[in-house]
Amino acid sequence: MSLKPRTLGILVVGGAILAGLLYVTFRPEPIAVDLHEVTRGPLQVTVDADGQTRIRDIFEVAAPISGTALRSPVDVGDAVLAGETVVALVEPVPPSLLDSRTRMQAEASVGEAEAALNVARTELRRSVEEQTYAQMQFDRVQVLVERGVSSITAMEDVTQQLAIADATVDAAEARINIAQSTLDRSRAALIGPDGANGAADGDCCIELMSPADGVVLSVANISERPVTAGTPLVSIGDPTELEIVADLLSSDAVRLAPGAVAMVERWGGPDTLMAELDRVEPSARTHISALGIEEQRVDAIFHLTTPQEARAGLGDGFSTFLRIVEWQADEVTQVPLSALFRRGDTWAVFIANGNTAQEVTVELGRRSDRFAEVLSGLEPGAMVVTHPNDDLVDGGLMIDRSAL
Repeated sequence: MSLKPRTLGILVVGGAILAGLLYVTFRPEPIAVDLHEVTRGPLQVTVDADGQTRIRDIFEVAAPISGTALRSPVDVGDAVLAGETVVALVEPVPPSLLDSRTRMQAEASVGEAEAALNVARTELRRSVEEQTYAQMQFDRVQVLVERGVSSITAMEDVTQQLAIADATVDAAEARINIAQSTLDRSRAALIGPDGANGAADGDCCIELMSPADGVVLSVANISERPVTAGTPLVSIGDPTELEIVADLLSSDAVRLAPGAVAMVERWGGPDTLMAELDRVEPSARTHISALGIEEQRVDAIFHLTTPQEARAGLGDGFSTFLRIVEWQADEVTQVPLSALFRRGDTWAVFIANGNTAQEVTVELGRRSDRFAEVLSGLEPGAMVVTHPNDDLVDGGLMIDRSAL
């Protein structure tokens, strides 16, 4: 049975509408993506680390003797001059009190020393008399020898006797000095706390001078207190001579060479400061991270190259953040790290080819925290998909999210 033209037309139109509905229903929707242009320009690879400032040379003034450190004559922040500013005063320990037995023993020692001194003085007087007699005999025999009356042997005898007499006098004088010193030591044992005060003659304290120009960084104790020899009293340093200590992973530190440039941020000022690496400490230490991971960390020391005027207010122990330049180049083809994904053992990206995504394998070089150097596979100007999701495939439809 043949269909009427009108019926045939209706069927054809209905079939076309049905086919259109099926196509619209089941056709693949383009995936909205973010695109980024591959560029060529400067690229820096940095090692980021937290740091802390410190004064390069800090001088600790310590008590030279045990005693009492008097109230500090300086406060934290005071400017001091080397060899001129008194930064600490230490009073020697006063003698202890004597009990009755100790005092009696000391008094007996004084009496014994006085007697020994008197004996030594008597011995000296006797020696002087013997010396005088020996000198007279020497003079008499010498005259007789000159006249030819006495012999040479007699002259030799009196010469020897005179020399012995001289030596006896010298020995007697030495014994007097010994006896006098013994007496002084015995009398010193009787000195009590009341007799040791030298304030009247200005000799009560030891004045400690500043060893260097700078400012007072810390005072161990402002008030008077007892101290032992070697107790730190005052710290002094020059706040203009700052360096920065950065805490690095040892695996990052080995890639840095002395002279590496660092940008110092988050130090409190509006501008970025510049610094250079002096050295990496030769010994690392084990550190447990907040996640419980055992790490080997090492200190890297930097000196600031920014003038003092541009970093006013930066002091000792201040927190900083450093971006240390490991490598940099001026003309580098680069792609965002967010566009990269692994495809087997290689890296790949999706590039925009009209409204479809095209997968491209790339060879990478250096990588910063945001971009990677492209050695091959991409040219400047290509548009790559950043953060591609799992639904995007090679040849799949896509649409730029910014165009929606």
